[in-house]
Amino acid sequence: MSDAGKRPALPADWQSSVEGGELRIGGIPVRRLAERVGATPFFAYDRARITQRVTELRRALPATIDLHYSLKANPMPALVGHLAGLVDGFDVASAGEMKIALDAGMASGRIDFAGPGKSDAELRQAAAAGIVISLEGQGEPERLHAAGLAVGCRPKVLVRVNPAFDVRAGGLRMGGGAKAFGIDEEDVPAVLQRIAALDLDLEGFHLYWGSQSLDAARIADAQEQAVSAFLKLADLAPTPPRLFNLGGGFGIPYAIGDAPLDMAAAAGSVAAGAARLTQRLPDARLILELGRYLVGEAGVYVCRVLDRKVSRGEVFLVTDGGLHHHLAASGNFGQVVRRNYPVAIATRMADGPSETATIAGRLCTPLDVLARKAELAVAQAGDLVAVFQSGAYGASASPAGFLSHGAAPEILV
Repeated sequence: MSDAGKRPALPADWQSSVEGGELRIGGIPVRRLAERVGATPFFAYDRARITQRVTELRRALPATIDLHYSLKANPMPALVGHLAGLVDGFDVASAGEMKIALDAGMASGRIDFAGPGKSDAELRQAAAAGIVISLEGQGEPERLHAAGLAVGCRPKVLVRVNPAFDVRAGGLRMGGGAKAFGIDEEDVPAVLQRIAALDLDLEGFHLYWGSQSLDAARIADAQEQAVSAFLKLADLAPTPPRLFNLGGGFGIPYAIGDAPLDMAAAAGSVAAGAARLTQRLPDARLILELGRYLVGEAGVYVCRVLDRKVSRGEVFLVTDGGLHHHLAASGNFGQVVRRNYPVAIATRMADGPSETATIAGRLCTPLDVLARKAELAVAQAGDLVAVFQSGAYGASASPAGFLSHGAAPEILV
């Protein structure tokens, strides 16, 4: 323990949100916010930060590019409703997300339904609603044609392409090689012929090459190859394509010390791709589909210290939170090498004594750790812990039923 410790390092965007030694979320002191929610743990999403991120991105992108929000990052209805007034469209991956998107007031023709393993019922629902459906399997054209006949409409489709090029843009790779996502690029011509024969309404193509990259140069390379694939496939389409969904790929820094993505450079590469497309197809539009980049840094997971204990010289802060609410922060949601999310004692943000401590949950597994050996203010039972970068893949991506403690409330402030 140090008697002259310093305030723990915070994400740059949150450093100005401390007043009187206490974190504020949406301008509200975290203690008061906990009373407003009525319980801990909880997720809080700052609407002003979401608006600011979208505004900054809009400034960096030309007006010819449509910005879509991917609900898989965070489908909280209030948050989706807020974004409905900020973005041009939504991308969904289930009937449940489809309902949230439609309830938020987004026009059905600006909603894209992607993902492998769509059921026949989901295809009928999407067709009846007029949602654009991304075809991801060789059998989906016939199944969607049957769905259209059943509900009395001509379904709108994109063809999701699993590209032939090898994706090396960092983060999660969603294309290239053998994948469950999309239709292999070499098989797309045959699928296009079936789309024409079945009289499906071809809107264009969808190529989601990956996500969570902080390297603008690699993003640019992947996007350039994606646009080249689009242009090649456009020549084979039965009608001129109108939409090209480029996916996203923009990442956020999850560990202190990670360099944030150069937004201007990444947006510039999207703009260059849009220019190439419109030169060949003047009426076509490019879609940039983003999820965590729009909401991830605006969210905080707040839990309460229940017990402070020392085990063989190591300090443990046992909280009422854990991996059942925030699997990603525990390192069990795709991390190869576990690294702590930015974390702080939200009620002790002023300079003062600090120590190295592990923040653990109350589940019966050693995997239930929110931060391991982090430099933190000295905390006691009753203090509140803030886990930053928690606006995406938090509540909805976690096993809330484990040990039956219940789900964490979510609020938009």
